[in-house]
Amino acid sequence: METIDSIGKVGPTQVALKMLAAPINPSDLNMIEGVYGIKAKLPAVPGNEGVALVKSVGKNVTSLKEGDWVIPHGGGFGTWREEVLVEGDDVDKIPNDIPAAYAAVLGVNPSTAYRLLRDFGNLQPGDYVIQNAANSMVGLAVVQLANLMGLKTINIVRSDRPDVYTELRLLDNLGGMLNVPSDYVGTHAFRDIIADLDRPVRLALNAVGGRSAEDMARVLQHGGTMVTYGGMSKRPVELSQEILNYKQLDMRGFWMTEWVNRSSREDRLVMLEDLAGWVKQEQLSLFLELHDFDDFHYALERSLLPNRRRKVVLNMDYPDRMAQHDELAKDKEENYSMFDVDPLMH
Repeated sequence: METIDSIGKVGPTQVALKMLAAPINPSDLNMIEGVYGIKAKLPAVPGNEGVALVKSVGKNVTSLKEGDWVIPHGGGFGTWREEVLVEGDDVDKIPNDIPAAYAAVLGVNPSTAYRLLRDFGNLQPGDYVIQNAANSMVGLAVVQLANLMGLKTINIVRSDRPDVYTELRLLDNLGGMLNVPSDYVGTHAFRDIIADLDRPVRLALNAVGGRSAEDMARVLQHGGTMVTYGGMSKRPVELSQEILNYKQLDMRGFWMTEWVNRSSREDRLVMLEDLAGWVKQEQLSLFLELHDFDDFHYALERSLLPNRRRKVVLNMDYPDRMAQHDELAKDKEENYSMFDVDPLMH
């Protein structure tokens, strides 16, 4: 593990950071496997997302100060470490009055939801948005942000999940207008519900692909927009000629990393301040579980469990348990410098 001392003195344009929290995302594992959209320069530290405390800044850094919280604004940052020295331009300031675990994950999933609703479909209050993977972290954020923007959501959850009805109840509680299992979407009953809406569906958000994408495309209004931002089914987006030609749909793709790379710092800060503000006001809830960095193997196992709702976040600011142990020993006036060993083990 590198430390600030081992990686050198802070340069004029650099900042020294202490990592506070970092999630384990599928994209992190894909990057390790070499199948992600960007490749890390080896040797590399894994982890694309996280939040850090600014410990010191170079003399030419004016946008940050000691004590600020920051997040990476690009992929391949290497957040699974305790300390790091980086260029000040490689991080964005984030409000530090929300839990660190929330701050660590705002830059990807909630930000993706924010951009999908802000940047596509020219949405107005009262408009309808349909999405698959609605119980994913992006999907849950879409439901909550749509409510804040005056939008109505139609949410689809994979019907073969063992907990599908639990997930649908969660979407109900978060304010989803219509929440259905995927095998209901192609039925006459579903089409009747859509036909009875007070206005057509303007935007579809696709994170699955395959048949699910086509089902949503059939629901969209003429000239509607479908944005693909994921491919959980690992199947291509295939639409019939009649849907593409007759409906004149606008088919788009979105990748948060690409948006970050071409956006201005001001646009990123406005987005992060909006999201952090909603978190602080308890209008945006994220579903997380926190594990200390020194228990990484267990945290990784948890992140790989199927049908998992909570995102695993590594607590990088974990306690020094040996120091706690020594302090307890002092309080109890016991000598823990030597441990008894079972003689049978020799």
